[in-house]
Parts: sequence; structure tokens; C-alpha cells
Amino acid sequence: METQELQLNDFQARLMAVPEDFDVFLGGGRGGGKSWALAYLALRHVEQYGDRARILYLRKSYKGLADFELVTRELFGMVYGTAAKYNAAEHVWRFPNGGYMELGQLETPADYTKYQGRSFTLLMVDEAGQYSDPSLLDMMRSNLRGYKKIPIRMVIAANPGGAGHSWLAARYVFQAAPWEPFLESKSKRQWVYCPSTFSANNMIDRKQYRDQLESSCPDDPELLRAWVDGDWAINRGAYFASCLSEERNAVDPWKELPDGWESYIAHDFGSAAPSVTYLVARSPGDMYEGKWYSRGSLILVDEFATNKPGNLSQGLGWNATQLAEAIKIEICDRWKCAPYGFGDDAMFAKTGSSKGSIADEFRASGIYLTPAQKGDRIQGWLKMKRLLADAGKLDKPGLYISRACRYWWQTVPSLPYDIKRVEDLDSSAPDHAADATRYGILGQTIAREVAVSFSGW
Repeated sequence: METQELQLNDFQARLMAVPEDFDVFLGGGRGGGKSWALAYLALRHVEQYGDRARILYLRKSYKGLADFELVTRELFGMVYGTAAKYNAAEHVWRFPNGGYMELGQLETPADYTKYQGRSFTLLMVDEAGQYSDPSLLDMMRSNLRGYKKIPIRMVIAANPGGAGHSWLAARYVFQAAPWEPFLESKSKRQWVYCPSTFSANNMIDRKQYRDQLESSCPDDPELLRAWVDGDWAINRGAYFASCLSEERNAVDPWKELPDGWESYIAHDFGSAAPSVTYLVARSPGDMYEGKWYSRGSLILVDEFATNKPGNLSQGLGWNATQLAEAIKIEICDRWKCAPYGFGDDAMFAKTGSSKGSIADEFRASGIYLTPAQKGDRIQGWLKMKRLLADAGKLDKPGLYISRACRYWWQTVPSLPYDIKRVEDLDSSAPDHAADATRYGILGQTIAREVAVSFSGW
């Protein structure tokens, strides 16, 4: 095979360099070259492993296979000529070295029976955003089996904005920075998030393609931005959709707090509902790891959330003492930061018991909180929106959220409007991370005054 004849764009070339031991999520916008990238991965797999290569490419419908079938016909025809045989009735490629590739359909649990008990060495799922939940794709992992010297691999491709937007973003996008390996807990495998955009695809007429995208959604700017920029922080119709951007607001996990930066805790209390705590850093106007943060910018550096696994709305039932002690260990001790910050005003209400208030119980455990003086919710949300929108500007403070803050990225981008009060967000949704963020924003105005008491900590 004369690989020098194959033309790869920069995204495809970088993808091919990802070690085969890693599963990959191709999560960019439209037109980035994901379909051809999948075909290139299949071609390499067949060339490397010959008659032991067993590839399954999946779409939700057979009709959806048509475009990819054309891609494979062009690519495999260029490489093998007529030596590679395609059976259109079975949707199966058979290669001259004995390799096998099947183009299959998976929509319901009944469809899974077609694959039950069969083995594949490479499993590729295209347009995964059409799956509203991951259960069927999780089932398919059981079909990944092969010889010891052949690395089994799963490759998932999707655009932001589909029915599966939330679970795909939570699993694969906001776990780590693009192109950095991370351990995905469900599969217990190392994954790499590989984004692409059409603007970096020199294989197409980019101007013409953008015109097509714009004409497809003239009244939906959020969807257009998702398609063009591949931005997974966008959730159409969500409260923060107009101001939240993965590219602007998401930052790589920090290793330490920089010298000279103020830091404090922002806490939203919950027992039956989740409790969420953030370590907030306030920039004096400085660089950190090559990124400029304007004076007054706030960074959510780390997160401690007590939601039940798999349930974003249910807490662990911890009492105030348990929470305070956990916060001290997971946030304060870990980051060597002072144990003070801001919480919901309701935490300071006297309960009538000998313990006083929830804030008093926190104080007894060594966590010192001050009321965030939250005032009107809408004014707090407006401040949060402004900071989100101004992130990345050289002369204005912005709000940045570490990819380590997983509960934040799982919940905040999809929070809906309150249909009865459109200026507010729907408080019946899991808004605990948003509330804790709001307290951190409102509390920053008095953070320096409170910090004086802990200057010798």
C-alpha cells in the first residue's frame, strides 16, 4: 500500500498518531473530516492485522450508512482496486488479506441480537449524538474481543447539539483537555478527546461549506456555533447558551495555586440534594501556564460535589459536619488554601437547636463561611453571564471553569430557563453548581476583607 498517496488533513494526521491502546472520541463540528478519519483508521487496522482484523462500523439507521459506504468505496478502491470486495446486500467489506469490515445498524435493543456473541477488534460508532442515552453502545463493548497481540479499540464520532449531547459531553469532552488521555470510569479504558472543525479541513471548500451551514439554521445561532466551532458547552435553548463557550471558558486542570492570587471557597449546601463546593481563584492580572487572566477574573479551580453516582439531582444525605470535614480534606488540605469562603445565606439561619446554624456546624469543623449576600437571583445570574461572555478578553475579567469540575460541566450548560420567569433559570433543574458559582461571584467583592483574618494561615 502506498500510504504517501493518501491525503490527510491535520486533524486526521494527528488522530492517526494517537496510540491504538487508547479509545478515541471524535467530537468536533461538522465538516472536520471525521468520516474519512474513520475510514483511515479502518484501513490501517486491516493492513496491520490482516485476517484477524474484524471491524464493525455502526449507525442508528441503515439509511445513514450510505454516505460512509461511498467514502469506503472511494478509499478502498484507491488502495486495493478490485481486490477488496463489497457485498452491498450484507454491507460487508472483505479485503485481500482476509480482513473483514461490516457496516451495521443499531437502533433498539432488538437490533443488538444481530451482534450478540460475535467478536470485533475495532468498533466504530458514527453520529453517536443520535443516541439519547449510552446504554446500547455500552452493551456493544462486550463484543470487543481479539487475540492478545491485537489491541481492541472503540471509536465514537459525534457533533454537538444532538439528543446525546449531554452524556457525550460529560463522558468524553469535559474529562480532560483535547488530545490528553483520561480514564473513563464506565469503560475503565483510557480515552482521548479529538476535536475537529471544518475551518481546519483543507480538503473541502470551506467558504461554500460555511454558507451551507448558515443557511441550514438561520434562526439558531447556538446550533450554528456548535456546528462551526464544535463547541460542546452549547446546549440549544439553555439558560447560559448565549454566553458559555467550551473554547473560552474551559481550562485545563491546575496543578497548584499560583503565588499572589487570592483564593476562597464557594459552597452550596445540600443533604438530600447534592452539595457543591468550589475552590475559587481570583487573578491579580497575571499569566498562569501560558494563559492570561485579566485582573478580577475568577477561576473555578477544583470541585467537591456529593451527588449519587449516575444521579445529578440526588445527594448522599451527609450532615453539615460530614460535609465540612470532607471539604477541609478534599479542597483546603489538598490545595493548601485557607478554609474560608462564602455560602448560601440560608446556611446562617438559626435552626433552634443547640448547634445553632449549619454555618455554625461548619465553623466547629474548621470551615469558616460568610453569607454571600446573594440578593436577587437574577442580578447574580446577570453577573455570571457577563463574566462567562467576557472570558478571554484582555481587558475585562472573565469566568473560567476547570475541566476537573465535572459536575459543573455536566449540569450548568444544560440548565433551562424558568418558563414562568424567563429572566431566571429553572430551579427545579440541578442548579447546585450554578448556585455555588453565583455565591463565589457575589462573595468576591468582600473576599479581600475576609482574607485579612486568615493572612497568617
